[in-house]
Amino acid sequence: MKGKKPTITLAIVFLLLISSIFMAPASASTASASLKVTIVETNPYPAKIGEYLDLTVQVENVGRDRAENVDIEIVPEYPFSIDSRENAVQNVGALAPGKFASKEFHLFVDKNAKKGVRSIDIRTRINSNSPWSEKSFDIRIGTETFDSKGTVELSEIVSSPEVFMPGDRGTITVILNNTATTPTVTIGGKDYDTNARIQAAVLRPLTDGVIVLDPPYGEMGLLSPGDSIKLTFNVMVSEEANEGTHNLELAIEGNSFDYNSRKNIPLEVDSSNVKVIPSKPLKLVNGEATVEFDVANTHPNGFNSVSIRPEAEGVNFYPVEYFIGPMDPDELFTIKFDAVADSSMENKGKTSEPLNLSLSASYSNGINKHENLVSNLRIQQVEENQGGSSGLIIAGILLAVLAAAGIVIYQKKKRNNR
Repeated sequence: MKGKKPTITLAIVFLLLISSIFMAPASASTASASLKVTIVETNPYPAKIGEYLDLTVQVENVGRDRAENVDIEIVPEYPFSIDSRENAVQNVGALAPGKFASKEFHLFVDKNAKKGVRSIDIRTRINSNSPWSEKSFDIRIGTETFDSKGTVELSEIVSSPEVFMPGDRGTITVILNNTATTPTVTIGGKDYDTNARIQAAVLRPLTDGVIVLDPPYGEMGLLSPGDSIKLTFNVMVSEEANEGTHNLELAIEGNSFDYNSRKNIPLEVDSSNVKVIPSKPLKLVNGEATVEFDVANTHPNGFNSVSIRPEAEGVNFYPVEYFIGPMDPDELFTIKFDAVADSSMENKGKTSEPLNLSLSASYSNGINKHENLVSNLRIQQVEENQGGSSGLIIAGILLAVLAAAGIVIYQKKKRNNR
């Protein structure tokens, strides 16, 4: 009996190893799709006591695999309520990696609710068989009134990139300034401080095609006279966004209702890109050539990391890729490649056929990588008889020598005749 124990132990270890091998892929696959949930709009903001509240909830697949059947569930607790349990769950459907979707939930704020910050839970799941993932969000209810008389004004807007392309992500940064110039002001015989309060700030798109990825700012504190504060919002332009100016609204809640304001924030979308144009005929002479291209940035703002890569069957290019680097708007570069046909072209009997040439232009607009492909170009192949041309050169030299000799003989005869 003692001799059998090692055999049993080895069998158990073997079974555990086999089970772990078969189970590992399933758990890895489940973990590969990951969801990120955000409240991208609260309307109205702050929520009003005794009134309805619309929450726009966005879910994004930040994993590596496709999420097949995404659900979003809102779990309201006092002072929030929803009219029915069925409306608390909304199905998004499938989400590919990097894609997102949004759903709107209609809540009611109890009439006896107190002013302040309350939390609400939002749950998501990849499919009906996967567990729920839960995250808590703060919702602000009501507004405070202060006697301060500082006024918040929008002093600067910075977009990065300056002009978006369809599908781009970036940021919009706004700088808010307290325009008061003195610490106090007297109104009606009463002194007031001139501090400005930013109780809330939210950025909302007014047109389709632009999505704000961040929730509203809340309780930003005091701005003394002349002070400023910088607020940055992450935004995304959809692939289907129209070109032109898209307007967003920056809603600011200040000291009181009289100091609330709404500012228009423009966002520019333009799909123009890097153009690559041949600057001289594309021709291989005896399997070799120097090809030349003009590269132009036609976008309204600068690009970074611009590079051009040519490709044609049976042709080697040197350099393999031409790195230009940054390009300003309307900037033009002329670049050259040495092209050499390899021996496979001769073996295939294609030395006289035109070759299809494609060029890829890679570049960055802010943090976004882009690539254009030009694929309708053709390189002509030309064979020239190098021996024949050498004979012509030699014949020309001989004629020149004979002509010179004839001139010398003529001049000698002329002198002898004298």
